[in-house]
Parts: sequence; C-alpha cells; structure tokens
Amino acid sequence: MPQLSVIVHGPNAQGHLTELLDSLAAHPHTDAEVIVAAVGDWARETAEGHAPEVIVVPLPAGTADAAARAAGAARASGRWLHFVHAEDGLPAGAPRLIAERTAELDAAAASGPGATPVDVLLFDHVTTTWQTAAAPSPDGRHLAAVGRAALPLADAADLLRLTPLLGNRALRAEFWQAHEEQLTTDDEPLAALAALLHAGRVACLNQTAYEHRVLRPESLPPRAPEDRLTLIDRYESLLPLVRDRRAPHTVLYDLMVRDLVRTFAREDLPDAVAREFFRRASLATVRWRPAGHRRPAGLEGVRHALLEEGAYTKYRAFQTANRTRRAARKAVRARKRQLGAKVRDHHYRRALSRPVDPNLAVFSAYWDRGVACNPAAIAAKLAELAPHIHPVWVVSKQNAALLPPGTDHVVPGTRRYWETLATAKYLTNNVNFPNGVVKRPDAVHLQTHHGTPLKRMGLDQMDHPAAAKGLDFAALLARVDKWDYSVSANSHSTRMWERAYPSRYTSLDHGYPRNDVYYGSDARAVRAARERLGIPPGRTAVLYAPTHRDYEAGFTPRLDLAALADRLGEDTVLLVRAHYFYGGAASPLTGLRRSGRIIDVSSYDPVEELCLAADALVTDYSSIMFDYANLDRPIVIYADDWETYRTTRGVYFDLMTEHPGQVARTQEELAEIFASGAWRDESAAKARAAFRRRFCEFDDGRAAERIVRRVFLGEPEESLPPVLPIEDRTPAPTPEEASA
Repeated sequence: MPQLSVIVHGPNAQGHLTELLDSLAAHPHTDAEVIVAAVGDWARETAEGHAPEVIVVPLPAGTADAAARAAGAARASGRWLHFVHAEDGLPAGAPRLIAERTAELDAAAASGPGATPVDVLLFDHVTTTWQTAAAPSPDGRHLAAVGRAALPLADAADLLRLTPLLGNRALRAEFWQAHEEQLTTDDEPLAALAALLHAGRVACLNQTAYEHRVLRPESLPPRAPEDRLTLIDRYESLLPLVRDRRAPHTVLYDLMVRDLVRTFAREDLPDAVAREFFRRASLATVRWRPAGHRRPAGLEGVRHALLEEGAYTKYRAFQTANRTRRAARKAVRARKRQLGAKVRDHHYRRALSRPVDPNLAVFSAYWDRGVACNPAAIAAKLAELAPHIHPVWVVSKQNAALLPPGTDHVVPGTRRYWETLATAKYLTNNVNFPNGVVKRPDAVHLQTHHGTPLKRMGLDQMDHPAAAKGLDFAALLARVDKWDYSVSANSHSTRMWERAYPSRYTSLDHGYPRNDVYYGSDARAVRAARERLGIPPGRTAVLYAPTHRDYEAGFTPRLDLAALADRLGEDTVLLVRAHYFYGGAASPLTGLRRSGRIIDVSSYDPVEELCLAADALVTDYSSIMFDYANLDRPIVIYADDWETYRTTRGVYFDLMTEHPGQVARTQEELAEIFASGAWRDESAAKARAAFRRRFCEFDDGRAAERIVRRVFLGEPEESLPPVLPIEDRTPAPTPEEASA
C-alpha cells in the first residue's frame, strides 16, 4: 500500500495535463502512485503515453469533475489521497513532501492508545494565470500560525480562510470513504470547505506543494448569470455543519458575507437576477448570523447592514455614490501624477543645464537591486585608486534597507535621483538605464554586462519571440547608442556584444571585475565562506545554479533534489540557487532544508562567495559556468532540455560539444557522474582547460583595476596592467586545499 495516491482528474485542458504528467515522470517517488482519471480521448491518450507508471482510468468526454475524482479514488490504494486537477501543476518533489508529512502524522497517531488520526493535511500553493507566473498565495501566515500541531478545526478555525481548493489539501483515504457522498460535488470550494468541517483533526505543511492554474475566462464556456446563485447554496449547505461550533461558525459566516457582497458588487448581473441574488443573500445573512456577531467598521459594515436589511434600492444608491467618490479620487490621483511628471521633467531639465560634476559617479546593478556584480567590484576599486570620485548607487526603495552601512544612494523617481543622473560624469550599469536618461556629451556611460552570452541577446532575439517577449528593439538601440564603453571577459563576448548591440562604443577587453575575487581570495576566505553557509568541515559542497527559461512560468527545480542528495550520500551538501528572476515567488525548496544536506541559497549574495565555497558546480545554461571556470574546479552540465532551450531561446555555440566538463541529460546520468568520480576525472579536467582558455581569456584578477585606470583615470591602453596568460594565474584554493 503506497503512502499517497495522486489522483489527476479532468480533461487535457489546453494541453496542461501533458506537462503535469511529464513533471511527475521526471520526479517519481517510490511511496506515491499516480492515477489519471482521464476525461476524453486526448486526456486518455496523454495518460496512456505515461503508462505503466500511471494507472489510467478512461472516462467519456463531458464527465464532471466530481465524478472523475470519485472514479480515480475508487482505483486508489494509497493511505492518503491528493486530488490534482489536470490543468494544474505540482512543484518538483511535492508528492515526496506530502508523503513524508502524512507518514509522520500516521506514525504519531499510531504511537499511543486512543490517539485520533489526522483526516486532512493542508499545504501552501502558488497561482499561475495566463498573465502571471507562480504568484505566492496569501495562505502562508495561516499555515505558519498552526505550525506542525494536529488540531481539531475548532482550535484553528482560521484555516477555513485558506484558498478553497482540493489541490492544496490531502485527505486520509478512510476519511474520504466515510464522507465521499458529502465531498462528491462539482462545486470544488464546497468540497474543500466540507472536508475541513467533517475532519476530526487537521494538520499543516507550511510549504508549497501545489500550483493552481487559472485559465483565461475568455477561453472557457460562459457562465449563465443564474449560476451566481449557487454561491448562496454553497454556504447554506455548509453552515449547518458548524451550528454548534462557535469559532468555525463565525469564520465561515464572515467568509459567506464577504463572498456575497463581493459577488454582488463585482458581477454585472441582469436586474432580475441581481434582485433575486440580493434577496436570497439577505435571508442567508440574517438566518446564519452568529449570536453576538459584530459587523466590521466603516463602509464594509454599511454594506453588511444594507444586505441584512434587504434594502436593494438603498444598496444600489450606496454603490452609485461610492463609484462617484472613487472616480473623483482617481481623477485627483491622475492629476497629481501628471503634475508630478511635469515637476520631475522640470527638475531634470534644469539639472541638465548645470555643469557635469567630474567627481560624481552613478552605479546601478540588476535593475536597481543593490550593490552587486561588476559595478560593485568597479566601485570598490574606484574607492582605492580614485577616492576623490564620489559614488552614488541607484537602489529601489524596497532594497535600500539592505545596502551596506554608509552607502550613498538615490531612489528612482525622486528629485535627487534625476539631479544625480543629470550631473554625474560617470554612469555605470550592468543593464541599461531608463529610456528617459539623457546622454550628455561630456558624460561617460560604462556598460559592464552581467554574464558571458551562451543564449542570444539584443537584436539576435528578433528571431526568438519566446525570449524577446515584445522587446522594443528600437528603444533598445537608443539605449545602446548611449554607451561609451562595453566590458568583455573574452573575445567571444566582444564579438557577440558587437553583433547583438551594434553601435560606436569601445569594447574593453579587460575581464569581468566581479571575477577578480577568484584570484584575490586565500584559504581563509574560502573557509569563512563555507562557515557562513553552515557547510560542515570535510563535506563536499555542490552548487546547483540553473538559469531562467523563457518558456516556463516560475522556478521549479528540474531535479528531484532530495533523491539526488540521497544518491550523493551523507558527505555531500547541495547548495541550491534559483535564478534571481524568481526572487518573489514561493520557493518549492523549503521542505528540503530540514535535512541540512540541502541548503537553499536562492537569496544569498554575493554569488561569488557561493562559488568560493563550492567544490563543484552543477548548472544548465547559466552564465555562472563561465565565471566559476576561473576557479578551475569541476563543472557538470545538466542539460535535460537542451533541444528545447536551444530552439526557444537561441544560442551562440553548441554547449553539448564545447562544454566545461561532464554533461548529463538525465538525473540518473548526473548522479552516476558524481557516484563514479567522473565529475573530476582526467577527461573533465581536459574539457575544463579548453573552456577556460576560451572563456576566461581576460579574467586574471586585475579587471577592475584596468577599467578604473582606463575609464575613470583616463590612462592610455598601453599603460594598463597586461592580462596574465592563463597558465600564470593562481586561482583561490579549493575547499580541500583550504582545509589542509
């Protein structure tokens, strides 16, 4: 009997079932079975393509969700059931997380006489729409408040406020069988809430284990106005279950009134349907109001009072008055914005009339994230060689608090921001400054870039719309025309920048300043980096740093990281870093931190410190491989989707033949490379040496010095420190050498 049955149900809506089953196949779990209640021929054919790993239950087209769930559950043999709609997704490792947590709950229930089993396990989710990717849910605070305790719902009534999805909860199989009739409904929120209300005890997993996908409404069959009345039926069927439970009754009642008011306000219903909805909603609000219940304050309280009163005409008048007030406030805000823009433009134009300050330098990195990358290394060397030049960083308001103490900075859009940009002699960035920044004749724009290009960039993206995503190429070229200098780490980059960003700037073949640290760090620095990360002495640390994919919604590890950690053994620690594009998304890695052998370093800066601490790097197509090669340590490429990436993003060379070490196309191959020792054998070293000669060409530890002397101090090219031949360079010691 498996611990978990994942029951995938429904039609292959817009092809999403295919990617869901592919994901499950790529990350199988031995204690979880997958059952597909496939509705329609396309879903059946897709599911059968994954047999025998999945159990296929074919169902005729048009089978409703409730019937499909029931059919899948009838074939399930697991102790717990997780219902997953075919259009939704599962983060890598989600079945493992759920199986492990439910096994823990079962063990606790069996540990003593009279122990009550947990019936429902709740966990977090992300939401993906046709416009947005993997947005975190608001549910985390409720899950965190409960912690890992198993409780009756009366002791944790706020769990009713979780998004009502069956996908963000798992049900004990015996509980499902006992309450199948009450839970079998096509109204999924009703089923999700009913599961909680019938449960004896509930528990939580404060980690993301589900991806809820919202399809574009225009792609779905239209709903009849009368369908909105079912919302009232939902709560009329649920509230009798909490009549004698004060806390759940209060929370469920508040949810009902909130949903009724929102639906009435936001849905443009025909007058007859609107009147019937209001009438029935009013009756339900009065009928189920808990004793002593207090309405909320303010306008919301007025809405509740009018609904209870059944005052349809008054409510409509109240709505009209509110809309008028909102429209007036919106008009005022619009006028303020227009005035603010005029004032800003006026300040900027006035500042542009002032002389350029020869001792003022502006720095920015990664769209104003903070002190980082090549600009940070240049600013540090500038303070050493040209302390008379004052640096000012452009940093977003939310990141300003993270700056090193004493960092002079400006926030985009402020008066000082525009004045500083207008009068600074030097403007340094690893991306572009905004379109509105004027290029003054006596100002110097230094473009440092932030990686060596494997993927196509700039104008070369024109043939790859998935990568370009509506990029305005004319505006891009206008920004490029402001560059005076473009920094390069190797001849390959120089040629590709000149091709992707054609303009009259000067290429600085001086190396990447951010890579200087790989030649200037000693054994003490390597040991300190490992200590800060909590890597125990004697452990092998493998840094896994995949890149962003333009054809994917959010960050989901392409590896079953827990399984990989098990295969690598107790002496290996995995450092896992998501691409910075996903910094705001809920991480599916949180559940793997408990072991201590997987450390989520997605938010850890600087990345150069991670590289110093790592014995080896595993990446796919990230430019980190070119930087890490400076350390002359093993690199393994995990390229499970090379053909897709090459086609959708476009690349400048074939990484499969010009790689920096070993290459794995499957997780099994990757595990074998480490288990066999091939990751650091002679053939890997030979490939790495050729890769270093090509892509670490100008990186010798003195890149920042050359750039400061050339750009900020105006020294001629011939007087700069020459680039050391690669055979004469000494990179930082390996962790093994540093511990000797």
